[in-house]
Amino acid sequence: MYNGTSNKWTKHFDFIIVDVICINVAFFLATLIYSGSGHMYNTSLYRNVTISLTLIHFCVAFFRNGYSGILRRGYLKEMKDTVYHNVIVMAVLFGYLFLIQQSGNVSRIVILLFIIIDTILMYISRILFKKFYAVRKNYDNAKENMLLVVSSDMATDTINKISNGPDKRFEIVGIALTDVMDIKESHIDEIEGIPVVADADSVYEYARANVINDVFIRVSGVNNFFVEGMAYGFLNMGIKVHINVEFLTHTLPNAGFETINEVAVVTTSINQVSPVGAFAKRALDICAGLVGCLVTAVLFIFVAPAIKIADPNGPIFFCQLRAGKNGKPFKFYKFRSMYSDAEERKKELMEQNKMDGLMFKMDADPRIIGSGKDGTKKGLGHFLRATSIDEFPNFYSILKGDMSLVGTRPPTMDEYEQYEAHHKSRLATKPGLTGMWQISGRSDMTDFEEIVKLDNEYIMNWSFGLDIKIILKTFFVVIARKGSV
Repeated sequence: MYNGTSNKWTKHFDFIIVDVICINVAFFLATLIYSGSGHMYNTSLYRNVTISLTLIHFCVAFFRNGYSGILRRGYLKEMKDTVYHNVIVMAVLFGYLFLIQQSGNVSRIVILLFIIIDTILMYISRILFKKFYAVRKNYDNAKENMLLVVSSDMATDTINKISNGPDKRFEIVGIALTDVMDIKESHIDEIEGIPVVADADSVYEYARANVINDVFIRVSGVNNFFVEGMAYGFLNMGIKVHINVEFLTHTLPNAGFETINEVAVVTTSINQVSPVGAFAKRALDICAGLVGCLVTAVLFIFVAPAIKIADPNGPIFFCQLRAGKNGKPFKFYKFRSMYSDAEERKKELMEQNKMDGLMFKMDADPRIIGSGKDGTKKGLGHFLRATSIDEFPNFYSILKGDMSLVGTRPPTMDEYEQYEAHHKSRLATKPGLTGMWQISGRSDMTDFEEIVKLDNEYIMNWSFGLDIKIILKTFFVVIARKGSV
């Protein structure tokens, strides 16, 4: 899915949400310390102040643009910005309380305690969250991988225009030359230090087999039909496409104008998500990730010993590389519900695979812990799966941003390597803990093409309301135990 607007306010909404949490925790602690019981927090006046602080924080974040460059700020600058942000928030709050004639009814001590606690808590949270970002990924790797599809005469100029400018969203990872018949016989290995990886015939296979987020098409000597045909080829893989504006397209879906440094382009994708929609989805993921990680920590106390007793030879957590958005690998975590040699035994059981396509599923799986030799017993592994307890470590991946609460199920890397071009479209969004497939009768569905169809339906019709609807249905699926989610 494509976020149609580049907005500095929404770029670091992870930090905005973390600060909201700090504000609410700090105000609660301030009332708790002052009253000794926290009863003040339950009064309508102080609930109003809490809501006001949250709304004021969002307004200050929007108008002040204080989160721009937050990842590059040092300790001292971060402290100054944190103090400055809280001063502005408190000034607006006092003005609001004065206007509604409630300024004399709010305890000055509570406000003073709040300012101190919130400044400290917000500063520490920002520093820790930035360290979390630094550990998670190198900032250069956060760029989106772009494939240039150009004619030879346009290649150098296009590279220079995209690479040299303030817009650093993209990393050009390869060039496909449309006017070269056979790239192997052309002996053109690179242009401006960027590898030439494909010609017009092999470009789709390259895009299918590699992590490509965006494609930029700029060619000469062709008509609109040629360009639109190429664009649809990449859209069928769920890849965003940027086309030089000299080719005015009328049939491409979700088309919009933007600029990439000096180049004006038409950008198209299978679905376009507004900044507000992207913000709401990520905010939900962060909140769910925090709560889910806490629940996982509690479950660990009980699940870990049970797994070790049932199968002492393996680890507590199952960790595996999965294909994420656009095929980018990430580490996928679960409580282990299978025996430690499950992956090796999978090859022996492929003949019993009930799935028609690139997934594996069987009814009586003997690899599940406590299932017996014929796989029919209902032991620990079946309990973890039926209750979806095994899925809770995925909330760590949701908090990191590798996954979303709602999305498509991430394939294993060996499954992904067998994908055809149209299968890759289901990876146009982040993989999810639950999704359309899981609430649509997962246990009864055996056709992989039907799963791809459901996933594409979710991506093309995404809305925040649809995510909420899927989450609510997921609870009913788990309670009814219609297969794990």
